[in-house]
Amino acid sequence: MLKAGNGEVVLTSELYKTRASADNGIASVRTNSPLDERFDKKVASNGKFYFNLKAGNHQVIGTSQMYATEQSRDKGIASVKNNGGTETVKDKT
Repeated sequence: MLKAGNGEVVLTSELYKTRASADNGIASVRTNSPLDERFDKKVASNGKFYFNLKAGNHQVIGTSQMYATEQSRDKGIASVKNNGGTETVKDKT
Protein backbone atom coordinates (compact mmCIF):
# COMPACT_ATOMS: atom_id res chain seq x y z
CA MET A 1 0.00 0.00 0.00
CA LEU A 2 1.05 3.56 -0.67
CA LYS A 3 0.41 6.16 2.00
CA ALA A 4 0.16 9.93 1.68
CA GLY A 5 2.20 12.24 3.87
CA ASN A 6 -0.69 12.34 6.36
CA GLY A 7 -0.63 8.53 6.69
CA GLU A 8 -3.82 7.96 4.68
CA VAL A 9 -3.73 4.96 2.32
CA VAL A 10 -4.06 6.25 -1.26
CA LEU A 11 -3.25 3.09 -3.25
CA THR A 12 -3.55 -0.62 -2.49
CA SER A 13 -2.02 -3.44 -4.51
CA GLU A 14 -2.28 -7.20 -4.58
CA LEU A 15 -0.59 -9.10 -1.76
CA TYR A 16 2.77 -10.27 -3.03
CA LYS A 17 4.06 -13.75 -2.18
CA THR A 18 7.76 -12.92 -2.40
CA ARG A 19 9.95 -9.95 -1.56
CA ALA A 20 11.18 -9.87 -5.16
CA SER A 21 7.61 -9.55 -6.45
CA ALA A 22 6.92 -6.77 -3.96
CA ASP A 23 10.09 -4.95 -5.03
CA ASN A 24 8.96 -5.19 -8.66
CA GLY A 25 5.56 -3.76 -7.70
CA ILE A 26 7.21 -0.87 -5.85
CA ALA A 27 9.44 -0.16 -8.84
CA SER A 28 6.39 -0.18 -11.11
CA VAL A 29 4.61 2.38 -8.92
CA ARG A 30 7.71 4.58 -8.98
CA THR A 31 7.93 4.32 -12.78
CA ASN A 32 4.26 4.78 -13.61
CA SER A 33 2.89 7.15 -10.96
CA PRO A 34 4.28 10.33 -12.59
CA LEU A 35 2.46 9.57 -15.87
CA ASP A 36 -1.08 10.92 -16.36
CA GLU A 37 -1.94 8.26 -18.91
CA ARG A 38 -1.34 5.48 -16.36
CA PHE A 39 -4.32 6.58 -14.23
CA ASP A 40 -7.63 4.97 -15.22
CA LYS A 41 -10.48 6.97 -13.67
CA LYS A 42 -13.55 4.87 -12.84
CA VAL A 43 -17.04 5.10 -11.36
CA ALA A 44 -18.27 2.12 -9.32
CA SER A 45 -21.80 0.74 -9.62
CA ASN A 46 -22.67 2.55 -6.37
CA GLY A 47 -21.75 5.92 -7.91
CA LYS A 48 -18.47 6.31 -6.00
CA PHE A 49 -15.32 7.40 -7.80
CA TYR A 50 -11.97 5.58 -7.81
CA PHE A 51 -8.94 4.98 -10.00
CA ASN A 52 -6.52 2.27 -11.00
CA LEU A 53 -2.83 2.86 -11.59
CA LYS A 54 -1.75 0.76 -14.57
CA ALA A 55 1.61 -0.30 -15.95
CA GLY A 56 2.64 0.20 -19.56
CA ASN A 57 1.26 -3.28 -20.34
CA HIS A 58 -2.16 -2.15 -18.98
CA GLN A 59 -1.91 -4.43 -15.93
CA VAL A 60 -3.36 -2.89 -12.76
CA ILE A 61 -0.62 -2.04 -10.27
CA GLY A 62 -2.91 -0.64 -7.59
CA THR A 63 -6.42 0.57 -6.86
CA SER A 64 -7.52 3.58 -4.84
CA GLN A 65 -10.12 3.83 -2.14
CA MET A 66 -13.65 4.91 -3.08
CA TYR A 67 -14.25 8.67 -3.17
CA ALA A 68 -17.54 10.56 -2.87
CA THR A 69 -16.64 13.10 -5.58
CA GLU A 70 -14.57 13.34 -8.75
CA GLN A 71 -12.62 16.17 -7.13
CA SER A 72 -11.65 13.94 -4.20
CA ARG A 73 -10.58 11.19 -6.60
CA ASP A 74 -8.44 13.66 -8.53
CA LYS A 75 -6.80 14.77 -5.28
CA GLY A 76 -6.05 11.08 -4.61
CA ILE A 77 -4.37 10.82 -8.01
CA ALA A 78 -2.31 13.92 -7.22
CA SER A 79 -1.27 12.32 -3.94
CA VAL A 80 -0.12 9.13 -5.69
CA LYS A 81 1.85 11.25 -8.16
CA ASN A 82 3.42 13.14 -5.26
CA ASN A 83 4.16 10.12 -3.06
CA GLY A 84 4.69 7.35 -5.64
CA GLY A 85 8.39 8.03 -6.03
CA THR A 86 9.16 7.80 -2.33
CA GLU A 87 12.27 5.93 -1.27
CA THR A 88 10.74 4.99 2.10
CA VAL A 89 9.65 1.34 2.16
CA LYS A 90 8.42 -0.48 5.25
CA ASP A 91 8.68 -4.26 5.13
CA LYS A 92 5.76 -5.76 7.06
CA THR A 93 6.65 -9.45 6.55
